[in-house]
Amino acid sequence: MSTPQPPTQQAAPVWQAAEPGYHSPIPVVRTHLGHALASEWTKIRSLRSTMWTLGVFVLLVVGIGLLTGVVVASTDTDLNGESALSLGFFGLLLGSMCLVSLGVLTTATEYGTGMIRTTMVACPSRGRVLAAKALVFFLIAFTVTLLSATAVAFLHMVMLEGNNAGQPTGDEWLKATVGISLHLALLGTLSLAVGSIVRHSAGAITLMIGALLAPLVIAMFMFASSLEGVRDALFEYSIPNQLSVFYSNSLSTSGPSGWDPLWIMLGVTAAALGGAFLLLGERDV
Repeated sequence: MSTPQPPTQQAAPVWQAAEPGYHSPIPVVRTHLGHALASEWTKIRSLRSTMWTLGVFVLLVVGIGLLTGVVVASTDTDLNGESALSLGFFGLLLGSMCLVSLGVLTTATEYGTGMIRTTMVACPSRGRVLAAKALVFFLIAFTVTLLSATAVAFLHMVMLEGNNAGQPTGDEWLKATVGISLHLALLGTLSLAVGSIVRHSAGAITLMIGALLAPLVIAMFMFASSLEGVRDALFEYSIPNQLSVFYSNSLSTSGPSGWDPLWIMLGVTAAALGGAFLLLGERDV
């Protein structure tokens, strides 16, 4: 009777190392912020909501800017040496609602659809995900706003050359293009943080539009002399007034001036993002 032969040991696959344990044939790459940025850029540029909101934003800013310039030029209004750049305020004020909506949708939509679970599985570092969303959105909002505001500014200077428009200084150009673009990009990023905190698109958009318009509207109906201080504060620190400061055309005689609105919005946005980071780490996805 023949004795059983011991089983022959199969050769280990080429990809398997000599030491014990399983080693995947797929190369493992340590992820970093660049991967999260690439992912968020792919998501935000492939969504129809991004194209619609940014398209409407450009249409409002450029369209209302052109309409305002045509009306002023056709009526032969004498600007008395005032800069024509201030006419771009109206389109940017309405367009800011588009950036507010897009900022909220950038974060809140994923919670509504449940896609946030897939995002967090792909990138378990929640803080990195939120940082990537905020950075990608800020850069997109700043670039689109800067291009639109600059185009409107040049158009107004050409169209209103015969209306006794003053020649803007370098600081006025910088504030009416770069300054207001930074402010609106931060406003949209603030909306992104609120969307991450609230996790509900309609609720967060309502909150942000209320914050955008409510202080100015409430102040307009405060007629009592005892509320004069509150009324002035609402006027001075309302977002429409802060936007007008960039055009040296403040709605009030006191309050923020120069570049103050930018630092105020930067502080508020940083605080909101800080709260969103804290809540993101403590909540269940």
